[in-house]
Amino acid sequence: MPEGTPRPRRGATTIEEVARAAGVSRQTVSNALNAPQRVRPDTLARVTAAIRELGYQPDQSARSLRSGARRTLGYLAPVDDPFDPNPLMAGFLEALVDAAGAQGQRVLLFRPGQGLAQDAAQGGAQDAAGPLAAIDELVAARQVDGLVLADVLGDDPRIGHVVRAGLPFVTFGRTGPGQPQHWVDIANDTAMAVVVRHLAALGHRRIGYVGRAEDLPWMAARRAGFLAEAARLGLSAVTAARPDVAAVRELLRGPERPTAFAAGSDLLALDVYEAVRAEGLAVGPAGVAVTGFHDTPLCRHLHPALTSVRLPLRTIAAALVERLLGQVRGEAPPTGGLELAAELVVRASSRTGP
Repeated sequence: MPEGTPRPRRGATTIEEVARAAGVSRQTVSNALNAPQRVRPDTLARVTAAIRELGYQPDQSARSLRSGARRTLGYLAPVDDPFDPNPLMAGFLEALVDAAGAQGQRVLLFRPGQGLAQDAAQGGAQDAAGPLAAIDELVAARQVDGLVLADVLGDDPRIGHVVRAGLPFVTFGRTGPGQPQHWVDIANDTAMAVVVRHLAALGHRRIGYVGRAEDLPWMAARRAGFLAEAARLGLSAVTAARPDVAAVRELLRGPERPTAFAAGSDLLALDVYEAVRAEGLAVGPAGVAVTGFHDTPLCRHLHPALTSVRLPLRTIAAALVERLLGQVRGEAPPTGGLELAAELVVRASSRTGP
């Protein structure tokens, strides 16, 4: 049998069999599995070899019951319009699952109005419970060690609710003053300032901005960053009255037509593309330069490919999982949130040359 190949067995290998094969106690095998730093290197090597040789598989459910840890993190997913899903959050969920898995954790996905006990196989109708009721159900079911929240608002009622429930939590997005600062986020205003500098470096002096609801803190920060950097550079900056094609066309027909647009999301950049072409103009440095935000997969497939701000989703997810597990382990949480930089990915929609 090749070295490293588990020995086939008729029944499940027990921890006692591993202990006998390695010439150690049952407790030493347990320490090798759960606290290897407590075991001498030569002993750990013998135990590891015996585990591999016998094909021993630890009973994760039993370990969880003994330790009280469920090794599962809950993710309260934002509610999307099924006809207008948010591709950014789909990418974030994938990154979160990978980051949790790297730490030996699973992710339980749930949504407001979607009971945990609901039989998914039946495709039953969602109940009317809101996010607070969904959190209550999750806590009562004792299925997770901690909770990840996203799309967090400054006065988000979910934060106080989770705090009162005593459940460890982290947020993708900033919590408000007076709330625990267990968040990880990007510097939205700084990222948009980088976009403005990029457009200015191409020679654009009249630039437009298209964004959605200003009550969303990340969108407000992007708009503020756009206006502040444009003012600092002495550029002529205008914002679309509405986040739609018609409002962009109005700006393009004005006497001071913008030669470039910064959009608050990649989907809004699509509206700019449509408006520019509807006015008989071209998208690109020779016509109207366009940038987006989020760097979703569609950016690479547009013609021309869209320049966009890339969020470090994997870094964000890994930081959230590490901060959450620190709380689960009883460590003191950080006193402040973690702000990460985003990256401007320049493509043909705002790039000169090949």
